[in-house]
Amino acid sequence: MTKLRWVLTAIVVLIAAVIGVVILLLLPRPGRCDFLDEAKCKGLTTADFPQAFDDYFRDMDGGVFLEPNEVAGRNTWMIWTAGNSAFWDHLANNSFGAVDMLKILSSYPSQYDTEGRYKFSRDNRFSWLGLINEPGFVKATKPDEHGLWLDERVAPPEPFDEAVYGKASGIIGMRLFPNPAFDGDAKKKWDADRYYNDKQYYLNPKLVRPYRVGISCAFCHVGPNPVKPPDDPEHPEWENLSNNVGAQYFWVGRIFAYDLEEDNFVWQLFNSPPAGSLDTSMIAPDNILNPRTMNAIYNVGPRLEVVEALKLEEELVGDTLRIPGTLPIMAVPHVLKDGSDSVGIPGALARVYLNIGEFHQEWTRHFNLLLGGKRQTPFKVETAQKNSVYWLATEERVGNLAAFFVKSATPHLLKDAPGGQDYLSADQGQLTRGKIAFAENCAACHSSKQPPEGVVPDSQEQIQWFRDEVVKPDFLENNFLSDERRYSVAELGTNACSSLATNSLEGQVWASFSSKTFKSLPAVGQIEVYNPFTKQTTSYEMPGGGRGYTRTPSLVSMWSTAPFLLNNSVGKFTGDPSVAGRMAAFDDGIDKLLTPEKRRGVDSIYRTTEESFIVVNKAFLPKPLQTLLGLGKWLPGWMPMSTNELRIGPIPKGTPVGLLASLDLEISKERIPELIKVLRKTVKTLKRIKKENLSSDQSTELLRSELATDLLALSKCPDFITDRGHEYGSDLPDGDKKALIEFLKTF
Repeated sequence: MTKLRWVLTAIVVLIAAVIGVVILLLLPRPGRCDFLDEAKCKGLTTADFPQAFDDYFRDMDGGVFLEPNEVAGRNTWMIWTAGNSAFWDHLANNSFGAVDMLKILSSYPSQYDTEGRYKFSRDNRFSWLGLINEPGFVKATKPDEHGLWLDERVAPPEPFDEAVYGKASGIIGMRLFPNPAFDGDAKKKWDADRYYNDKQYYLNPKLVRPYRVGISCAFCHVGPNPVKPPDDPEHPEWENLSNNVGAQYFWVGRIFAYDLEEDNFVWQLFNSPPAGSLDTSMIAPDNILNPRTMNAIYNVGPRLEVVEALKLEEELVGDTLRIPGTLPIMAVPHVLKDGSDSVGIPGALARVYLNIGEFHQEWTRHFNLLLGGKRQTPFKVETAQKNSVYWLATEERVGNLAAFFVKSATPHLLKDAPGGQDYLSADQGQLTRGKIAFAENCAACHSSKQPPEGVVPDSQEQIQWFRDEVVKPDFLENNFLSDERRYSVAELGTNACSSLATNSLEGQVWASFSSKTFKSLPAVGQIEVYNPFTKQTTSYEMPGGGRGYTRTPSLVSMWSTAPFLLNNSVGKFTGDPSVAGRMAAFDDGIDKLLTPEKRRGVDSIYRTTEESFIVVNKAFLPKPLQTLLGLGKWLPGWMPMSTNELRIGPIPKGTPVGLLASLDLEISKERIPELIKVLRKTVKTLKRIKKENLSSDQSTELLRSELATDLLALSKCPDFITDRGHEYGSDLPDGDKKALIEFLKTF
């Protein structure tokens, strides 16, 4: 049985392309508090975590006036981490060397050396990492009491209780908490210089750091205000920042795989997504490579109104009804890209905090952290309400948080941006022509103002209603510019991977955060997918149970949100939050959106940029394998050994990343023969590549001939072209396209 377990684990390691060992070998035995959150374990209650009402961030969000409850909501978004510093500390020692948020906070001098391991400092945090330097801080001039190079505060102290909210770190959304385990021997063994420079020291899974880093929602959602951009994005003021635009410049691979080299397949995996996109199921893995943009949040009030007006009702059952504000039948917006978290705004917000680490003591038990391969089980709201004080404290906050966004999440209009008028057309005839083009080609999906009940969809009556409505002066007022419905990817033609996400399906970890209606959606049928090995298009039968759909995205402030599509695949990334930089991205993105032949097509497939390996550092291997590291001749030639690393490969340059990252590796009795067959063929192929010293092209051809068919048969998403689909309006005459673009700029 032990040999079989190792064989199956090897499948996960090799094919899923995540550094792997059996995590349970590294975990302590269960104790009294292992299934409670820290606050519950300590006997604390929600009264120990009061909401904060100081309007410290008053200059943000255009200086909007907020009532006290709305101020508390913004503070929750900005500084409440719901106890997740324990999770991120756990991840630092259990991510196989990939994630260490305390390192991301650092301005250690060696990070300024472009020839060295670190490529970032406070001086280029925004341009390199896409993170926002917090106003009131400067770059470290000396190490702190623990030898760490952390930003130094020059502004007056925050008014917030550090026992509840930690203290500001210098990066918005990252809060510092003292590590309760940093005492005694741990303190004596701490060596800051080795933490920065000695890989075997800082990768030690038992290393205790002086601080734990908590993450708030602001980490992934605060960005430069489009209508009041900073003169220097590395040094913004509070007035230059917005809570609802999303982290459009966020580089996930540079943040979460900062210490990995390009020849490590995990580096390739994390660096596949373009800037501003993130695979939110990477921690609770569904083994599908499906990066998506961080949602911008606009016109929350009209968004709630459209679901009521259109009667977009969902049926909720069982544990889901324990979420505050839920009803058995209720009209709800669809927040995630696939429309899965269809349980209301409070439920969607509550799940966000789980997804970033709240009550990890429970939810990480329902899957294999980072690896996948284990059959998931549902996380229960009932369990959270019983065993997590942080969950209960978050429940108390979500009402004020929603109220904040209802008040503050208004559109950022180009006309209000500095120099914005220069980009807008003054030709009213052209704008009217653009409005009609929008009415005839876009409004049926991209308007929350919809025809009255009884008007037949796609009829001439519907088109005429939109023609009449769109020319009214108030058409854009309180318009969410989305109908909040779900649409089949078979109709949209967009990349299917996001719509194939499984974590919210029946029996999966987040099943309590999706409706029965979602789980009962019919299969959408066949879609056409491109095989990158045969270079032919084939049919793929989409599974059902909720999969296969994408909600209509809002077009509010779309001038500021390019690149386009749900994965930021259409248009160039400028990395420039100025009006000129945003408009350069918009012009390129909208041209390609309306002219699909200008897109990258097959070149948009995520591919490995170098020959790479599955790399497992010695520190993360079970003791028997650590011993074998010094005896490499005993192990296969396709597992090159060094003193400190096991390297499995090679994976040829140019291999589609999704070929390995989207494999269905759930281990069950009935699937064992199939998985073992693929493992054997994979081992045989890797041995041949190594033995014959094949070139990258030869290796790719061997993969194509020997493995591609088997791997594609195991794929949970064999759709590799990322920038395809949504070709609406592409057949318009050039004059209509230009007019439509001019109208879209006014959103």
